[in-house]
Amino acid sequence: MKNTGSRAIVLVAASISSFLTPFMGSSVNIALPAIGEAFSMDALTLNWVSTSYLFASAVFLLPFGRLADITGRKRIFAWGNAILTAGSLLMVLCPSAGFVIAMRILQGLGSSMIFGTGVAILTSVYPPKERGRALGINVAAVYLGLSLGPFIGGVLTGRFGWESIFFVSAIIGLAVLVLTVFGVRESHAGTGSIDLIGSLIYSGSLIAAMYGFSRIPETEGVVLVLLGASGILAFLSWEKKADDPLIGIGLLTRNRQFAMSNLAAFIHYSATFAITFLMSLYLQYIKNMSPQQAGLILVSQPLVMTVFSPLAGRLSDRIQPRLLASAGMTVTSLGLSLLAFLDEASGLPEILAPLVVVGLGFAFFSSPNTNAVMGAVDRQQYGLAGGFLSTMRVLGQALSMGIALALFALFIGANALSPALYPAFMKSMKAGFIIFSLLCGLGIFASLARGENHEQADSPSE
Repeated sequence: MKNTGSRAIVLVAASISSFLTPFMGSSVNIALPAIGEAFSMDALTLNWVSTSYLFASAVFLLPFGRLADITGRKRIFAWGNAILTAGSLLMVLCPSAGFVIAMRILQGLGSSMIFGTGVAILTSVYPPKERGRALGINVAAVYLGLSLGPFIGGVLTGRFGWESIFFVSAIIGLAVLVLTVFGVRESHAGTGSIDLIGSLIYSGSLIAAMYGFSRIPETEGVVLVLLGASGILAFLSWEKKADDPLIGIGLLTRNRQFAMSNLAAFIHYSATFAITFLMSLYLQYIKNMSPQQAGLILVSQPLVMTVFSPLAGRLSDRIQPRLLASAGMTVTSLGLSLLAFLDEASGLPEILAPLVVVGLGFAFFSSPNTNAVMGAVDRQQYGLAGGFLSTMRVLGQALSMGIALALFALFIGANALSPALYPAFMKSMKAGFIIFSLLCGLGIFASLARGENHEQADSPSE
């Protein structure tokens, strides 16, 4: 696939799908109260409406990334969009809370087939000198979805009901499916077979660890996290002797650029994902803002990401990605430290400035880091690399929320957030941003330690 028109179709299809998944996630969060009221959900069940999607995405990302490298990336990408679209349509017809969660799991399964393969297809059709720009546009689409999700989701829920979010998502998904089927040529299909035993060990360990984080600080949560960590070690041990491993251990042990770039991504998402969660509570409870007002303020961070991600992507075609990504992580750490100074008397400029700084840092980290990850492997491993990077993102998001929830348990306990507990909330929020800033600071060293970027593929395969 060498002509510019075909590349443009791939870019449009991948970018729309990259817009859709975060748009749906952020808009659904706005609709959770309406969904809970419709099905009389308790808080735990309502929480699973969001987390079941995240869990399913993380569990299946790596196996489907590997399967895409074997059977063809277009095939997996198209099936992922079809499953996501079907899940969205069925959500409109949900008869019960259990069906809602089941459909969210189905949507997570479809998303896991999209995340890694979309980036892999993009990487395979764009030459190295143009790849950063394409990845930058793709990343900008992600942030645009995050930016528009709360606003459009609120409007749709208020005027047409929560079901309209999934109906709109289904229409977008159908458009991507049509573009993919008729406009995207099959990406390279490799050889080998899927490692079923390794996939089961990996998936089971991930489920235990992620569910365990949601149960911390209870004993059950700690046990599950330890069980999940032990399972990951068992998975790595199995992969060393597997005939056709899910991921070649040499990719992590001998490819420093790949390993450290993924570690940097994990740390960065661990340090940043809970920002919206904490700031939403701060703005609505401490600053007494309406959800609409809070949403407009929080949109500043992803909006800055959307604007600057293409620029960062283009720069990563000319400047070593590790330098740009490390600079971005440094700026993010600075923004997080500024958030730790917020208090009850903070004004709008003091609130907006740190969010803008974090958004700028995120933009200059994400696109170059993605470029570094995909440039560290050969084209036969693009699907696997994209899936692994997406897994690091989802795991980082889960850890970020785990840290926030653990701090809530420590400072607030199992209580509703009432005015009497606002000082305790402020302590937990400040502690969280301090921890996240320090974590991001450590991530700078991981980002720098990846070494120089050595491109594995000199030209696109199609």
